[in-house]
Amino acid sequence: MAREFDTDVLIIGGGLNGLSMGLAAAAGGFDVTIVDAIDPKTAGAEEFDGRVFAIAFASCRMYEALGLWDELKQDAQPINDILVTDGRVREGASPFFLHFDHEEIGDEALGHLMESRHMRKVLTRAVLDHDRITLKAPAKRVSSAADPYGFTATLDDGSSIRARICLGADGRGSPLREEAGIKTIGWTYDQMGIVTTVHHEEDHHGIAQEFFLPSGPFAILPMTGRRASLVWTERTKAAKALLGLPPERFLEELRARFGDYLGEIETLGPVWSYPLNLILARRYIDDRLALIGDAAHGVHPIAGQGLNLGLRDVAVMAEVLTDAARLGQDIGAQDVLERYQQWRRFDNVSLSLGMDALNRLFSNDLPPVRLARDLGLGVVNRIGPARRFFMRHAGGAVGELPRLLKGEAL
Repeated sequence: MAREFDTDVLIIGGGLNGLSMGLAAAAGGFDVTIVDAIDPKTAGAEEFDGRVFAIAFASCRMYEALGLWDELKQDAQPINDILVTDGRVREGASPFFLHFDHEEIGDEALGHLMESRHMRKVLTRAVLDHDRITLKAPAKRVSSAADPYGFTATLDDGSSIRARICLGADGRGSPLREEAGIKTIGWTYDQMGIVTTVHHEEDHHGIAQEFFLPSGPFAILPMTGRRASLVWTERTKAAKALLGLPPERFLEELRARFGDYLGEIETLGPVWSYPLNLILARRYIDDRLALIGDAAHGVHPIAGQGLNLGLRDVAVMAEVLTDAARLGQDIGAQDVLERYQQWRRFDNVSLSLGMDALNRLFSNDLPPVRLARDLGLGVVNRIGPARRFFMRHAGGAVGELPRLLKGEAL
């Protein structure tokens, strides 16, 4: 006889996708257990993670539907405009550019910039306060097994958890994915992302800038106050050399790329670096198991869509599970998981490869390619319908949307 269930939904991984998934599943009426190897206090510390995420307006609607937006928006910076340009270091930008203005598609901001640590704090607090969610952290899954009736995970303290379904939100290197024998495709970019925060003299007015340089994109993301998060992409060898510079020389190189349009700048806090790669799971599901977020797809940060793709996974999975339960179906059955996979895989793969193509197109200095892409930016900027389509696409409002991304309850 099969053992009784300890929880309906077991989530391995307590990052932003895992925490969001737990809250969405609980909103659908499920009992949820989240297992994460990192202590929540450590994950919320300022020195742990310097990333800032561009949260698309559809993702913001999801958090509003889950009752989290009022708290999240207190530390969020609206993105009013996005300016995309091409150029070279110390030579300035090309005269061709692409300008996205949020007023073209309505009163809603194009998205919001949120610091990872603030998001973690809000989501963790909501998880801890929810009577249908149990957070086990720090705790590590050491083994697991699926059978026709459920999924059982054994933790490093010797305890076990039995669930109807397990969701893998355990990152790009996902041990769950590896143990399930799910193959991946992907490649490295010979690029690193350098991330830091700067303070500047002038007001940024909520304008995000993406400056394409031969070595990779240099993104200036507006934060609350007179601050900006920089996502600076460089070839790996050059990035390591930059990271080894004395602080004053590093700031000099940074200023050469940032420019002076916001006045004097100074760095705030640490500098982080991350190797960049693309990884796509060949399938998202196995017996009683489904992958979400970076466990299913890890993408280049060029368009700021990585977390948004994961949050779309969350919204779709929550809807698929909720609808299955309402119909009296087994939420861990293969046909239920297949619906999730079919709904998400095309969107994830097409956007991932699109971002890969953008990075390859702009991360070079070949004169014919430079001319073609500059003209392309200028043409798209002059065609209103195309410009508005790209804005809606970046906002996550294109295609078959699940209820949460429309701002509707499950």
